[in-house]
Amino acid sequence: MNNKRLFFFFFTFAFLIVATDIPARTGDDPNDGLAYKTEIFASGASGDYTPFWLVSNRNGIVPLEAGNGYLSAGMFYSQHLNDRIRWAAGADIAAVTPRYRNVIIRQLYAEIAYRSLMLSIGSKEQYNSLWDKDLSSGDMVLSTNARPIPEIKISMPDFNPVPGTGKWLYIKGSFSVGHSFDTDYLDRFTEVSKAFYVKDMYWHYKSVFFRVEAPENRFPLSLELGLQHGAQWGGVSTNPKIGRQPYSLSDFARVVMGMGGGDDATLSDSINVLGNHYGSYDIKLMYKGANWAVQAYHQRYFEDKSGTIFGNGWDGLWGVQLYLPEVPWLQKILVERLDTRDQTGPFHFISFDHQQHPGVGGGADDYYNNGEYTTGLSYFNRSAGSPLLPSPEYNTDGTVGFKNTRVLDWHFGMAGNVSPHLSYRLLFTVMESWGRHYRPFLNRKTGASGLLEVTYRHPRLEGWLFTASVASDTGNTFGKEGIGFGLHISKCGILPIKPKK
Repeated sequence: MNNKRLFFFFFTFAFLIVATDIPARTGDDPNDGLAYKTEIFASGASGDYTPFWLVSNRNGIVPLEAGNGYLSAGMFYSQHLNDRIRWAAGADIAAVTPRYRNVIIRQLYAEIAYRSLMLSIGSKEQYNSLWDKDLSSGDMVLSTNARPIPEIKISMPDFNPVPGTGKWLYIKGSFSVGHSFDTDYLDRFTEVSKAFYVKDMYWHYKSVFFRVEAPENRFPLSLELGLQHGAQWGGVSTNPKIGRQPYSLSDFARVVMGMGGGDDATLSDSINVLGNHYGSYDIKLMYKGANWAVQAYHQRYFEDKSGTIFGNGWDGLWGVQLYLPEVPWLQKILVERLDTRDQTGPFHFISFDHQQHPGVGGGADDYYNNGEYTTGLSYFNRSAGSPLLPSPEYNTDGTVGFKNTRVLDWHFGMAGNVSPHLSYRLLFTVMESWGRHYRPFLNRKTGASGLLEVTYRHPRLEGWLFTASVASDTGNTFGKEGIGFGLHISKCGILPIKPKK
């Protein structure tokens, strides 16, 4: 994965060049000031768990157990110091039941921005993917399925024009290092199984996205391309044979560049790369008509060199989405296909005669799992990537890691407005799964999960949202079949406090 060195240097250089050429903003921002948001949610279900789409892609706030609820309250402050500099901070606390700890810090962050560049510290709920936040099944690398990881991040959160391109080329991206705070939870979860895992591990994530489009909509086609790279590293394994993982500044540089570990790394991390690495190539093509638009996209996921050179077949997320803004009752409709069955074949072998046995080797990629970082791509045991690879939270034996990574799923979504004050969202997913290459299921698992969500906005109750949901799971993917109902009420607004100029 040495190509990440070139990516890292290009990424940093492009960020600095673009950030210093963004024009100054003018006027006052109406969002300056102190905002608040309060929420209350409750659900009940007849199955073993809360139905899949009542839990998934909600920033990890809804408990998996059937019959749950939460109450949260947050305050968020933002101020522009001048036309180039602004700062913001926020805190959001939630009381959740049932949970191993009933009161959690949902968000706590501070950030400062200069032109298009932003430096942030803390945990903040945000969306980074190119796919539709409301309808997509979720980004395979970094979704909204798990709680936000506390991190230090420098980013360009919005697309900005690249100088000298006549506003044909745009760029955005981010670079961060985070830290897990789920040790107490994992100690309790693994109490019976005594499964090994890495405590207090670090996370690294970086991304760069480009958009090519004609200025002033002079051409109907636009293209977006992206590269994401994430890694888990450092920490202390509860396995005494592994112990503390490398965590120095030079080790961090190895992680960023995708290099092998030093003398203090495990044999696997010395031969391959230090830490648990994963990423994706993202592409989206959009056509805009006079009163409609359609986009097609693909996310090619990888975890090692065999995936970066497309050795993993058709694996990845494929999608098509249609926008109909002048059809109120059907404004968006989406179809996705998630396939993770290939994983560069069922066996992992690197040293072999390529002339006698053609192929890239390095198979059994075992997506989202890792030998040392046994919790895999999860935080508080909930998948930080696509929820369609069922989270370790579903493991009834108290073991960690993903048991079901070879899936073929079809996902459908649609949304629209029934009236000016009543909107809906519909999700439906058909699932097939085979377990893992090394540990396949004796019998293929199948199932379907659906959600109907209706939101009401009262014309005289500004800032209030009332959402009722019904969801169900069928088949044997998520335990006992069941149906569930949820009610969500939220109130947000701006307090009459103006920041000092």
